[in-house]
Amino acid sequence: MNIAEYKKHFSKNFFLAYPVVLSQLGHILVSVFDSLMVGQIGTVPLAAASLGNSIFTITMLFGLGVSLSITPLIAAADGRNNYTRISLLLLNGLVSNVLLGILTFIAGYFLSPYIIYLNQPEQVVHMAVPYINILFLSMVPFMVFQAFRQFAEGLSLTKQAMYISIVANSLNIVLNYIFIWGKLGLPAMGLVGAGWATLISRIIMAFMMAAYILFNKRFVIYRHYLRLRHLSLVHMYRIFKLGIPISSQMVFEMGAFSFSAIMIGWMGAKELAAHQIAINIASVTYMMASGIAAAATIRVGNQKGLKDYRAMRIAGYSSFAMAVMFMVSSGLLMILFHQLIPMLYIDDPVVIQIASTLLIIAALFQISDGIQVVGLGALRGLEDVRIPSVITLIAYWVIGLPVGYFLSFKAGYGVSGIWMGLLAGLSSAALLLFLRFRTLSSHLSKR
Repeated sequence: MNIAEYKKHFSKNFFLAYPVVLSQLGHILVSVFDSLMVGQIGTVPLAAASLGNSIFTITMLFGLGVSLSITPLIAAADGRNNYTRISLLLLNGLVSNVLLGILTFIAGYFLSPYIIYLNQPEQVVHMAVPYINILFLSMVPFMVFQAFRQFAEGLSLTKQAMYISIVANSLNIVLNYIFIWGKLGLPAMGLVGAGWATLISRIIMAFMMAAYILFNKRFVIYRHYLRLRHLSLVHMYRIFKLGIPISSQMVFEMGAFSFSAIMIGWMGAKELAAHQIAINIASVTYMMASGIAAAATIRVGNQKGLKDYRAMRIAGYSSFAMAVMFMVSSGLLMILFHQLIPMLYIDDPVVIQIASTLLIIAALFQISDGIQVVGLGALRGLEDVRIPSVITLIAYWVIGLPVGYFLSFKAGYGVSGIWMGLLAGLSSAALLLFLRFRTLSSHLSKR
């Protein structure tokens, strides 16, 4: 192993990853600040936020997965200096994202009343439905933002989305304060106010990212084909062909976490509120690790386009190493502050006790979570998405959830049992995805 060569890749990965990390962190901080502020109202609103975000996150990740397919396609085209292909991918990626955003909003709006059949506490459901409907509407501007963001990231431009996310999410915090508690003469809206704050901040994010791509001189060469007559079913098909399996990977994983929230809801509102606190913190570290995964997608895809397979492998392995180092640090912080963190959300001692236990389990699966998300990112750069989607299905739905159900409801471990099942699923996914990348990259290098 050439240490100097790895250091060079660490540096390139870092400067690509840190803006994506901060941008991804912006997305999840919307949920974090919603929960922090809503938790001050009471246990039931916090439980409703947990239920609403658990269901909405599946929808958001489905859309996010399709949009992520734009990045490796553009990264590969950029490696070949194929400006025509990049321009057509921008147009067709944008239209595909907008259509998907509209469809998910319509489907989510009409299906949200059926949450009542998930056997959740009635008060929680009553509060969650209007909140989640507003979140579904925010899918449209979110998908517009993602189309332009993934285009820029495919060209290795990651800082702009970071700046925009920081501005928009700072605004979200201010709007949360105004809408939730009714400041500046407005009525107090509670949880629904958090939903409106999220919608407004995502609309602003979409406008800012679109303006950057459409009016910045550096992108003039890519705007040549931005006409409806250049819409191509071939390009849209390729985006969805790559994107749907990516979405499946993300939905299988987050769907397992969301279904875990539903199972925890069978136990009661306090358990669900505690789950929301722990999953909030775990989601922060996950989204930051997914920034490293996005850098892995760009670097691996770019080197694959250049046919430099040795550099491609090292780019992937160095990304795994970065994720492990980051997630070890995150896990240690969770263990150190596992009792303090829940107190920031709520003052209910029962909820605080349950959440502090869950944070210990979350700390244990940090390394696995980092390896599996970077594995998905690196394999995405190789345009290998079908087998990873099968791996995630098996890891979470064949291993993780059944193990969690058994430990919780049969062995009597309660909420902790479900989280131990998630630990088993994440560890299985991490091992299988790492082996998949090692095998494929080795075959390419030998060829």
